[in-house]
Amino acid sequence: MLREFRIEQLGVIDEARLELAGGLTVLTGETGAGKTMVVTGLALLFGGRGDPGRIRSGATRLSVEGRLDLPADHPAWDIARRAGAEPDEDGTLIVSRTVNTEGRSRAHLGGRSVPIAVLSELAETVWALHGQSDQLRLRRPQEQRAALDRFAGADHASLLAAYRAEYARWRELDDRLAVKSARTQELTRTAEVLRHGLAEIAAVDPQPREDQELSAVAVRLGDAEALGAAAQQAYDALSADPMAHGGGVQADALSALARAALALERAGDQTLRELGGRVAAVSYTVTDIAAELADYILDAVADPGRLAEVQERISALQAVIRRFAAPGAGSDGVLEWAREAQRQLLDLDVSDDALAALREQRDAARCELGRLGEQISAARRLAGRRFSTLVQHELGALAMPVARIEIDVRTDADAPGPDGIDEVRLLLAAHAGTEVAALHRAASGGELSRVMLAIEVVLAGTDPVPLMVFDEVDAGVGGQAAVQIGRRLAALAAHHQVLVVTHLPQVAAHGSAHLVVDKTGDATITATGIRQVGGDLRVQELSRMLAGLPDSETGLAHAAELLASAADPS
Repeated sequence: MLREFRIEQLGVIDEARLELAGGLTVLTGETGAGKTMVVTGLALLFGGRGDPGRIRSGATRLSVEGRLDLPADHPAWDIARRAGAEPDEDGTLIVSRTVNTEGRSRAHLGGRSVPIAVLSELAETVWALHGQSDQLRLRRPQEQRAALDRFAGADHASLLAAYRAEYARWRELDDRLAVKSARTQELTRTAEVLRHGLAEIAAVDPQPREDQELSAVAVRLGDAEALGAAAQQAYDALSADPMAHGGGVQADALSALARAALALERAGDQTLRELGGRVAAVSYTVTDIAAELADYILDAVADPGRLAEVQERISALQAVIRRFAAPGAGSDGVLEWAREAQRQLLDLDVSDDALAALREQRDAARCELGRLGEQISAARRLAGRRFSTLVQHELGALAMPVARIEIDVRTDADAPGPDGIDEVRLLLAAHAGTEVAALHRAASGGELSRVMLAIEVVLAGTDPVPLMVFDEVDAGVGGQAAVQIGRRLAALAAHHQVLVVTHLPQVAAHGSAHLVVDKTGDATITATGIRQVGGDLRVQELSRMLAGLPDSETGLAHAAELLASAADPS
């Protein structure tokens, strides 16, 4: 649950701190005091849009911070660990967000800076917001379908995800087939250009790094005489003729190394013998070098014919490199172009056989889409019956005992859409003897608010998140219906932490905790604080909500009666 929530410089709120517990917490206050800013702050905390226009006048930034107390196996901890977040000393998880006047937003989770998207992901596991905007959206058929899908559960969600993936595949195949059928001549010309290029490359048959290797060979052949002389000079120094330099004196390096090694090995000192071994090792290395030099000398013979052959090959390679390779890519770039051309040719194949194969794939995807769509339709009808039963039960508790709710699922298998093959409508008969009709036609304003609240309560009952926030969902309701709304929210709070922003004293009386938003102002600044009230102070707040005055005798008596009734609903 959310244990603590801090707000600074948001709207009319200078600085506020909410300490929250489980159960039903109600939030009340004068119009304009900042109740809505509390909900706005929570939305910011959990990844909502950071609007710099919400920053308090004169401030440079706003900030919100929350402390979450969650079980060790809650999925929010997995998100936190992936983000590198750490629990606080008391085992809670701290979430924070700032927005400055330039619109830049920063988020932190467990002491670690994180992208805003991480807070949005966290929000899906932690809280759900139900407000008047949700009620307005629920009037639209597409939102009614989405609400039914939410209610239908995890298995239905998986089935719907599979349908959407197959729908995307079917549309992609259908689009490809349409493009190929309409642009046959154009695609054929493009394929012919690619085939011509591939044939040109195949005629040259370039190999990986061949241009670089042949360039080195050409340099060596062009300077064969000079390179051979250099190699010969080095070879002579390492392994000269035994009679060189007169009188049979050994002048080459190998002979010198051999004499040194022999002298050291004959010495009676262990250190000198070890050095002799190292000299012998050097001698072996020099012997290998001399052998390689001898081979190089044999190859470094001027061969004009071979040089001309290499230069001709380089010329052929450069021709395809200039045409097909990116600058500096060489023969490897030509090979990359050829691989990409082969891949494109597969997509450009517009032969009768290729089009028939693509049409077969599309039709198979359409068949699978229909199968999944029928399963979704059946699941929606089943869920619709359960959903309407639960909503009718809630309406009975909200002083609409004869109201009837029906979920109308109309299927058109020939017109699949991204969300299935169904049109879903929520129909209502608010009174006995009336026919069911669309929500906005079948109910008055107050009745519609109760229907929407009943739907929200049913949906909330299927939501696994620990925190639920209801923002003035009781608009347009009063009297006994308002009392019943308070009771339903209190019942919901038995399984969730519930925060309700309300203007109805009948609802506020059912809270296990009551927070009041106070506003004071002068000509230059407005400051808002949030305080928890109980006892006489709570009675006074309910009296203010009832009569407009906190010290009205009639209002105080009525407030005390409301609290007593809420405490003992029997």
